[in-house]
Amino acid sequence: MQWETVIGLEIHVQLATRTKIFSGASTAFGAAPNTQACAVDLGLPGILPVVNEEAINMAIKFGLGIDADINKVNVFERKNYFYPDLPKGYQTTQLEKPIVGAGHVDITLADGSTKSIRIHHAHLEEDAGKSLHEDFHGMSGIDLNRAGTPLIEIVTEPDIRNAEEAVAFAKKLHSIVTTLGICDGDMSQGSMRFDVNVSVRPKGQQEFGTRTETKNLNSFKFMEAAILKEVERQIDLIEDGGTVIQETRLYNGDTGEARSMRSKEEANDYRYFPCPDLLPVIIDDSRLEKLKAEMPEMPAAKKARFITDFGLSDYDAEILSADQGTANYFEATVRASGDAKLSANWIMGELSRSLNQNSIAISASPVTADMLGGLIKRIKDNTISGKIAKEVFEVLWQGECSTADAVIEKKGLKQVTDTGAIEAMIDDVLANNAQQVENYRAAEEDKRGKMIGFFVGQCMKASKGKANPGLVNQILKQKLDG
Repeated sequence: MQWETVIGLEIHVQLATRTKIFSGASTAFGAAPNTQACAVDLGLPGILPVVNEEAINMAIKFGLGIDADINKVNVFERKNYFYPDLPKGYQTTQLEKPIVGAGHVDITLADGSTKSIRIHHAHLEEDAGKSLHEDFHGMSGIDLNRAGTPLIEIVTEPDIRNAEEAVAFAKKLHSIVTTLGICDGDMSQGSMRFDVNVSVRPKGQQEFGTRTETKNLNSFKFMEAAILKEVERQIDLIEDGGTVIQETRLYNGDTGEARSMRSKEEANDYRYFPCPDLLPVIIDDSRLEKLKAEMPEMPAAKKARFITDFGLSDYDAEILSADQGTANYFEATVRASGDAKLSANWIMGELSRSLNQNSIAISASPVTADMLGGLIKRIKDNTISGKIAKEVFEVLWQGECSTADAVIEKKGLKQVTDTGAIEAMIDDVLANNAQQVENYRAAEEDKRGKMIGFFVGQCMKASKGKANPGLVNQILKQKLDG
């Protein structure tokens, strides 16, 4: 039987406010446990929450960024449930009247095709605390620093049909919220967390299958792996005569193991009711117009501009515009180097590889955009070859020098462009490889192209990589074919 996967996502995006959604406590990451939780966050008797205006503004900006309806009257409700890291016994959230209504996010897939993923809504809510299970010898610790941190929860329609589409959507959403500046996007710190609803059905069937929800996935890689594993599990279960149970599941990215957590709750299990301590939030036209005027250039518009202004390919423009930090770095490198294509190649190549290997964000790169631009200028004016440039980059990365020029001077890496010196080097190589020269000249024309590589390699070896490769090829061909 042919199966079709149906996926819907719920994404928790931590808003980058300095204080919490209903209190003045700090949202800074990394503080000692329970040092940033005040009476409001703990729900102590007599407290009165006050809505953080900046959280409202950030949620509206998200809605504007995905062409969504903004609900001018939205209401906070209490979602009642018990969990150890939820000391109030309820979470203040939105249900019936969320701040952001229907919208959409367009994604580009690996084959170049595009697809629009509908957003059902996005609502504001407070985060819970965190249960810590390590190093407590059979007990759990509770850290309430995160309690009350403002979130928007984004809920998609079940429009996603495979793991590739889910990852493409998640990356695009990450790009949108970081470009807007409403979230730092650091998934290792829980700034974005994905809950994945997965079901399968026979191809052609309109009715949805029973879904499961895998919670709190904090990387694109883990989300993709969890989806693939759950799809396989559900298909195997059904084909063996079993039944998929609606439940909440967990996936351990380190071990690749998935397990059931609890049976899935429905909305009525939470006994929602309007929060008696918070008035409805009224959004007027003047606020909307002000926030519209503050909107930055969004990733889709930036991609189009990169293609038009810099002559980039669709693929290169997609990669470089997807992340605000990368886009800013790219444009600064182009300003410093004067070459968009070389800048793109180095950022997506050597720089990206080094950042990934060292788990460093581009904003913290030891090689700044100005440093990389200076390096690219020396490639363009033939001061150094592309091969030597990688050596220069590594020195810059290690922090030994602050400019490419300083590295070239210190290490004596300036490219040899003197024709006479290169000719003398080539003459020595040809004299020491007489048999290869004879073989080359006896070969047919169409085979000589590959054979000349041997002589180029010998010349570059003799020059310790400093000879200009273009001149080496040109002079070699003249001498061998002459």
